[in-house]
Amino acid sequence: MRIGILSTSSLVLAGLTALALGAASPAAAEDLTVVSWGGSYQASQREAFFKPFAKDTGNKILEEEYNGEIAKVRAMVETGNVSWDVVDLDTRSALAACAEGIIETIDWGKLGLDKSKFIGGDVNECGVPNILYSWVLAYDKDKTPNGPTSSADIFDLQKFPGKRGLQKAAIVNLEWALLADGVALADVYKVLATKEGVDRAFKKLDTIKGQVVWWEAGAQPPQLLADGEVVMTTGWNGRFFNAVRDDHKNFGIVWDHQGMDWDWWTMPKGGPKVDLAYEFISYASQPMAMANQTKWISYGPANKDAVPNIEAATLPDLPTAPDNMGTALLLDPQFWADHNEELNERFNAWLAQ
Repeated sequence: MRIGILSTSSLVLAGLTALALGAASPAAAEDLTVVSWGGSYQASQREAFFKPFAKDTGNKILEEEYNGEIAKVRAMVETGNVSWDVVDLDTRSALAACAEGIIETIDWGKLGLDKSKFIGGDVNECGVPNILYSWVLAYDKDKTPNGPTSSADIFDLQKFPGKRGLQKAAIVNLEWALLADGVALADVYKVLATKEGVDRAFKKLDTIKGQVVWWEAGAQPPQLLADGEVVMTTGWNGRFFNAVRDDHKNFGIVWDHQGMDWDWWTMPKGGPKVDLAYEFISYASQPMAMANQTKWISYGPANKDAVPNIEAATLPDLPTAPDNMGTALLLDPQFWADHNEELNERFNAWLAQ
């Protein structure tokens, strides 16, 4: 993992901060607690956002890690003892926390940002989208040189005989099943919202059920490919990217109908440093800052203006690269917030049959 930042990028970010927000004087410096998911993801945030923000504004970032549980946010808000200033939440948690009223509603005017420039900017009124990651299909080019080219190939046992890996969950699998069965991309959630549509998705999954290896942890799909246990597998794009970059695997990624989801910058309700939290989120959401993050992790920046600033060699590996977005399936977070429990109950019952 690279650990440096181009000096020119830092200068640009410093200029943006001074112009849009007003640089903080040393006397006004404060600590800001930012909470994220740890690992290589938080390391990328550290290099792209935390260190430059501290350098350019004089405000120190105090990092914490968590497992995505909003119960801690809820407890802080309910007791009036909010010690987390900015929290990185996944989509379903962000929507749930927003509905509960335990995170702040975002004032885009305070951010000085154009919401229309952000992929998913209108999805959640209590969060600012920061990255997009994807469920994708991957294969080993050494073992399957003429590999799959579309998500529908998951269901083509004649052209690609053998086992295929799928996540042991309803999400994405049901959408891809409907797409493979001929449902138009724009109609997937309209169809899936009906009993007939759910039945149709499971009927399509029936056609490959006996040839599926089910995975549950993100590290499993690359290992399944490396071990030759499957001819193809779904998984998160960052995992396959790391396997190629770090482990030198010859994996191919199929971006057709990639299932895209977000992570969000949020602020617990009633925090004592809301103004500074806004300043940090605005800083981290600038095009150059988001482009910088791609040097350390293969997640796509939510700010569409970041794309021209991304290194040419990096761009093809990102979910938000223009060439990868053509048939992208933006997961409907409200649909899954409303139907996740019932569809997973149906999914688990189907698996047990």
